[in-house]
Amino acid sequence: MRTTTPVTVPEADLGTAPRSTPRRALDWRLRFGALSLIWGFSFLLIKVGTHGYAPFQVTLGRLVFGTAVLAAAMAVKRERMPRGVRTWAHLTVAAFLLNALPFSLFAYAELTIPSTLAGICNATSPLWGMALSLVALSEDRPTRVRVAGLGLGFLGVLTVLGAWQGFHGLDARGTAMALLASLSYPIGWIYVRRTLADTGFSALSMTGAQLLLATVQLGVVTALFTSFPSRFAVLPLLAIVALGTLGTGLALLIQYGLVTEVGPTTAQMVTYFIPVIATGAGVAVLGESLRWSTPVGAVVVLAGAALTQVRGARGVSGGAVRRGVRVRGGWSRSSPRP
Repeated sequence: MRTTTPVTVPEADLGTAPRSTPRRALDWRLRFGALSLIWGFSFLLIKVGTHGYAPFQVTLGRLVFGTAVLAAAMAVKRERMPRGVRTWAHLTVAAFLLNALPFSLFAYAELTIPSTLAGICNATSPLWGMALSLVALSEDRPTRVRVAGLGLGFLGVLTVLGAWQGFHGLDARGTAMALLASLSYPIGWIYVRRTLADTGFSALSMTGAQLLLATVQLGVVTALFTSFPSRFAVLPLLAIVALGTLGTGLALLIQYGLVTEVGPTTAQMVTYFIPVIATGAGVAVLGESLRWSTPVGAVVVLAGAALTQVRGARGVSGGAVRRGVRVRGGWSRSSPRP
């Protein structure tokens, strides 16, 4: 699902932005809403996909269809793949940390936890990101507000999990996987920021190459650890197709346009709508139960995450953006930001 501290959304710029923003056929607010819905419903689609296929198969399908969308976009824009052994080596690590690992962890997590909980765990990514950046990135200086946001956010996590009840009724393994998936994003972002910030290649080509490498990784893992499906369940298969084409491929392209048009600070606000939509979709469509502590804790998590981003306007417009912004599996090299 990133610039001063990582957030759980992708980003972008298709190279160098023009001096004047081109007119779009669809207002950016409508595209922002569509992006929020697509990513919010992704957790429901993962859950439905795992009803018919193994988690690794769900992830592989997601990556295959997502890569196909970006490959088509690259062909239309006549973009070339990045070159250089060093670049591809670093992209291989990035593909694992930002795509193969978190996508697989969320798929496995949703075997035993509701999609609503997975969506809320995903919202902790900015919290992990800030905590890690304070240690790994010397330019990120802690402030009282940001530290308070970090503490508030993790207090919200404990509320969602029902810590005062001893985590009663909670599947610890599935929840841990979802939280580890959210942690994987900022780890990958920091790695990319330190190794691939100044490659000179466009955001689209870097993201396309990264998804291709993640697809290869999952292809090997899936072949080794799963058996070929004896039958193809239609509804789960459609969910996987939608997850890949919409939630991975199209969503990145929409985010690219938003970053270029309205900037990274506004574009990254989609992060705060994702758990709300994921919760609503899980309850309304899948009939998942909802305790009072879940929405209350989610609000606290989002409030804490927002506080950790308070200096975002300054950081986002500075050198970090010029070097490249990373979010939920995508790239951004925005001049004017998944």
